[in-house]
Amino acid sequence: MSSHVLLYWPNIVGYFRIGLLFAAWGFYDTPWVFLPLYSCSVLLDGVDGWLARRLKQASNFGAWLDVVVDNLSRGMLWSQVSQAGWLVSAVEWCVFVCNHCSKGDDWKNSFSHSPRLVQAIMANGFRTPLGLLVVSGLHVLPLWLYCSQRVPPALPLWARDGVTALLIAGRALAVVAEAWCVWTHVKFLTKDEHKES
Repeated sequence: MSSHVLLYWPNIVGYFRIGLLFAAWGFYDTPWVFLPLYSCSVLLDGVDGWLARRLKQASNFGAWLDVVVDNLSRGMLWSQVSQAGWLVSAVEWCVFVCNHCSKGDDWKNSFSHSPRLVQAIMANGFRTPLGLLVVSGLHVLPLWLYCSQRVPPALPLWARDGVTALLIAGRALAVVAEAWCVWTHVKFLTKDEHKES
């Protein structure tokens, strides 16, 4: 790898996001500091991809770094907001390995032969209503759970329950796509096994 790729602007955004995550982690018990730091890191997730396309600085390393930072941030939150958070994080890391091991930076465009629901979720790089629901379930649900546990409620109970249900639905749809990714990778790894026997 050329070392100049490490200094591509989208990758610098990724390093900055990591810094924001560590800063947020240091203030986990102080919501008024944690929330802006963590939220800024999440919002910058869209900036790195935009910069990569705009500056023609897309790279395998940048695609890898982007998902690593996403998984670090969500894993950090899931481990604190839910007893089953470790499982959610483990699944996300497993899917990361499955997608990036064989597909690299083109992983988002490798769903043409997947079931229709998975294709609908992945269409246009998640830039559809269904994709937005899934991304909200991925990124917003753990943050919503954090706020539910640490910030006095500003919404009536019915509204909080509605938002929670919607985010859980988005995360459940993500599980469908994640299961497909893992299954596809298992098939990829075992496709020539019978020839070796």
